[in-house]
Amino acid sequence: MLDCTYRIQTPHRPGGLARVCQAIADVDGLIGDIVTVNVGRDASIREITIEVRDDDHSREAADRLNALPDVRVLWFRDRALIRHEGGKLAVTPTTEVRTVQDMRDVYTPGVARVCLALAAEPALAHQYTMIGRSVAICTNGSRVLGLGDIGPVAAMPVMEGKAVFYKQFAGLNAMPILIDTHDVDTFVETVIRIAPTFGGIHLEDIRTPDCFEIERRLIEALPQPVMHDDVHGTAVVTVAAAIVACRHAGVVLEERTVGQLGLGAAGYGIAALMKDGGARRVLAFDPNPASHPLAQAKGIEVADMDTVLREADVVVATTGRAGLITPDMIRPGQVILALTNPVPEIEPEAALAAGAAFAADGTSVNNVLGYPGIFRGALNAGAKSISTPMKLAAAHAIAGLTERSELVPDVLDPTVHDHVAEAVRAAAVAHMSQQAAPVA
Repeated sequence: MLDCTYRIQTPHRPGGLARVCQAIADVDGLIGDIVTVNVGRDASIREITIEVRDDDHSREAADRLNALPDVRVLWFRDRALIRHEGGKLAVTPTTEVRTVQDMRDVYTPGVARVCLALAAEPALAHQYTMIGRSVAICTNGSRVLGLGDIGPVAAMPVMEGKAVFYKQFAGLNAMPILIDTHDVDTFVETVIRIAPTFGGIHLEDIRTPDCFEIERRLIEALPQPVMHDDVHGTAVVTVAAAIVACRHAGVVLEERTVGQLGLGAAGYGIAALMKDGGARRVLAFDPNPASHPLAQAKGIEVADMDTVLREADVVVATTGRAGLITPDMIRPGQVILALTNPVPEIEPEAALAAGAAFAADGTSVNNVLGYPGIFRGALNAGAKSISTPMKLAAAHAIAGLTERSELVPDVLDPTVHDHVAEAVRAAAVAHMSQQAAPVA
C-alpha cells in the first residue's frame, strides 16, 4: 500500500468535492488528508491524499478523476517521496553570529581557550561542545526494515527518520553514519574511529549474527553508551506491551512462562529482556540452528514450535511469517503478541476467537517509544553503557504510562519520552553508584 497525493482542480459549486470523493471510492481508494490550496470564483484546488495498492492503482484513480466533467488532476505523486525531497535533516547552529564580538567568542580567539580547557580536561567536552547531546546512528544497510540487504545509501531515509525522532522527542542531535562494508572488523574499526564525535552510538539495521558481534565489541571498546536498537529498543517496547497485555488478561508477567517465536535480532532481544525481567521461564523457537547457542547461553530454552505454543502463557512472535500461527494452536487464556508487519502471524481477532485472553499485532509496538528516551537518560546520567536495569526501567515507565485499553502509550506524546528518559537516568545513576560502592 502507498499514499499518493493528488492536486485536483474542481468546479467551485455545491457537490463538486462530493463527486470527487465518490469517484475515489468507486476505484477502492481510501481518502486521507484533504488540504484546500486555493478557492477561486469558478474553481477550487485541493490536495487529496489517497491510499492506493500500487502505482497502477494510483494511475487508475487519476484516470477516473480526470474523467469527471470539469475536474482536472494537475499532478499526483507518492506522498512519501514528496516528504523526503531534500532529506529530513539539516545542521543548524545553536548560536547566532551578528557582531564582531560574537565572532571573537565563538571562533578565534575565544575558541582557543575552550580548546585548551578540553585538552586539559576532556570530560568538559560534554559541557562545552555538542558531544554530550549527540548520537551517531550507524548502519551498513544489511537488514533494513522488511527490505533486506539494500545497502547503506538506500537505508539513509530510515536513519534520517530515526534522527528526526531523537530531536523531536529527546532534544538530541543524531547523525546518520553510513558504513559501506559487510566486514565486521571494518565496521567496528570505523565506528571506533569516529566515536569521539558523539556521546552515544546507536546501531541500526545490521544483519544477524553480525549485529551481535559488532555491538559486543563496540561496548567493550568505547567509553560511551552503545545500543543496537533492533535488539534492545524493540525489546524494551515489547516487554512494556507484554506487561500491559498481562495486566489486561489479569495475570502477572513475572509469574508466567514466555514463549518467543523467532530469534533474529528483535526476537533474541525480546527473549533476553524477558529473562532478565524475571519471567518464570522463557522458551524460544527458531528453525535456524545458528541462532540457538546465543539464546541458550542466556538461559533461554530452545524448543520446537509446538512445545513453545503449548507451554507458554505469553507468546511473542517476530518471525516475519504471516499466518504462521493457526487458531487451533492457541491455548485458552494465552496472551498473544504477533508482531510481524504488515500481516501478523495470527490476526488478533482470530486469536481471541480461539480463546486467547488478550491478543495484539505489531501496529502499535514501535521502538520509537524507547530509544530517544533511553539515550537521553543515559547521556543525562553520564553513563558509559546501557545496562539491563536501565532497559527494564524504560519498559516499566512505558507500561506505567499506558491508559485504559491501550497496549502502549501515545508515541507522539513528548511527556512519555520525558518519563522514559528520567526513569533511565535514575536507573543509570543507581547502577553506577552500586558499581562505585566499596566492597565491604
